[in-house]
Amino acid sequence: MKIYTRQGDDGTTGLLYGGRVRKDSPGPAACGDVDEAQAALGMARATTGRGSELDGLLVDLERDLWVLMAEVATAPEHHDRLVAGRTLVTAEMAERLEPLIDNLTDRFEAPTEFVLPGQSPTAAALDLARTVVRRAERSALAVAVDGSAVVPYLNRLSDLLWTMARWQEGHALPARPDTSTQKPRE
Repeated sequence: MKIYTRQGDDGTTGLLYGGRVRKDSPGPAACGDVDEAQAALGMARATTGRGSELDGLLVDLERDLWVLMAEVATAPEHHDRLVAGRTLVTAEMAERLEPLIDNLTDRFEAPTEFVLPGQSPTAAALDLARTVVRRAERSALAVAVDGSAVVPYLNRLSDLLWTMARWQEGHALPARPDTSTQKPRE
C-alpha cells in the first residue's frame, strides 16, 4: 500500500463514511486543528518520562482526540453511523476530565495571578497544547452537530491542560506588571 493516493490533488478530502469536500471547508479545517492538538499533546509527552503518570494521562487524551477527529470528519447525514466512544464523543468523555482536573488541582497551590508559560519544558509544552486545543474548539463550533459533546470535550481538555501545566510547575511565577509607563524612581 502506498501512502499517497493522489485523490486530494484536486483540493478535496474524503469524509468518514463517504463524501468529499474542499480541504479548506470547516470540517477538514477543524479536523486539522484537532490533529495539530493531538501532535502538541505528543510533543508534551515527549518531554515526560515514559510510563510516568503524565505520560499515561496524555496517551489517553491523544486517543480521545482520535475519536473526536472521527466525529468531526463525518458529514452530519452520516452521524447516525458513529459509535459512542469510538467515533463519537460522549458527554461522559468530557465529564471524565473533571475529576482529573480536581485531582491535579489538589496537588499544587493555584496561582493568584496570570501565569507566564515556560517554567519548565513540560509545562511550556502543555501550555502550547492548550492554546492549540482552544483553536480546535473554536473551529469545531462550525461543524459540531446539535447535541454533540465535541465542543464541551475540547473546552474541558483545555482546562485540564492548563491544570497539568501548573501541576508540572509545582508553583506558578506570576506575570510582572507593565512598568513601561511608570516613572523611574528617584
